[in-house]
Amino acid sequence: MTEDPFVAHRSLLFTVAYEMLGSAADAEDVLQETWLRWAAVDRSQVGDPRAYLVRAVTRQALNRIRTLARRREDYVGEWLPEPLLTHPDVADDVELAESVSIAMLTVLETLRPVERAVFVLHEVFGIPHNEVAEAVGKTPDAVRQIARRARNHVSARQPRARVSPTEHKAVMGRFVAALHTGRIQDLLEIMAPDVILIADGGGLSAAAPAPVHGAELVARLLTGTERAEADTTLVWVNGAPAIRIESDGGGRAAVSLRIENGRITRIYATSNPQKLTRLHEPTALTR
Repeated sequence: MTEDPFVAHRSLLFTVAYEMLGSAADAEDVLQETWLRWAAVDRSQVGDPRAYLVRAVTRQALNRIRTLARRREDYVGEWLPEPLLTHPDVADDVELAESVSIAMLTVLETLRPVERAVFVLHEVFGIPHNEVAEAVGKTPDAVRQIARRARNHVSARQPRARVSPTEHKAVMGRFVAALHTGRIQDLLEIMAPDVILIADGGGLSAAAPAPVHGAELVARLLTGTERAEADTTLVWVNGAPAIRIESDGGGRAAVSLRIENGRITRIYATSNPQKLTRLHEPTALTR
């Protein structure tokens, strides 16, 4: 039997939805809604199932964004994307790994919904403007303008140079070692002076309620928490080396870094337990 197109493209559809929403749980809901609609479609009228399904997922994700916007207005503290345990080979596709990184997903949160959809579909998945236009309900010319605006917006907020997985892993290793020693100087040596720590506890775990700016403050905060003595495991999260932290008291966290010129410029720490359910089984992300 021929595999159902929805099943064949499920990883792709999940990746599209996740990049648009930053939440695996919401991406799964979008896929469920898309499947229900797909099951009711006359397949003989669908010329390109992959394109049809991507359009359907995009429309459902745009609908879901409106619900998420209301939910996030009441969110306690800083909001970060849901971290996903991934296979190391995700990093082999440089564009994909960059697009699903916690740093990139955080930047995508600053785009308007349609801008985000256009950026994800065209810049990440290489879908032509005319197909993107069908998915978002705009003209191809409008989509080109939106794509240009979104691309400029993202470029202005991303590092100019890409960091190789080897360099990323090396810096992450030094970061973990510094956390274990608890020596502030060790942390200061690997952090940029203007480093920013963003922590997401969702009101369910202890976390800084606002971004913490500056190496001195960040170092003192990190060395003054129980995480400095917690069990840390180097894992692959969202296509890049990261650490999974588990403390004796049952607390957990996922920490990702943004690195520029060999130093840490952003620390993303997620400890909201509702966002840590996908850190033990790898999630398949594909283009």
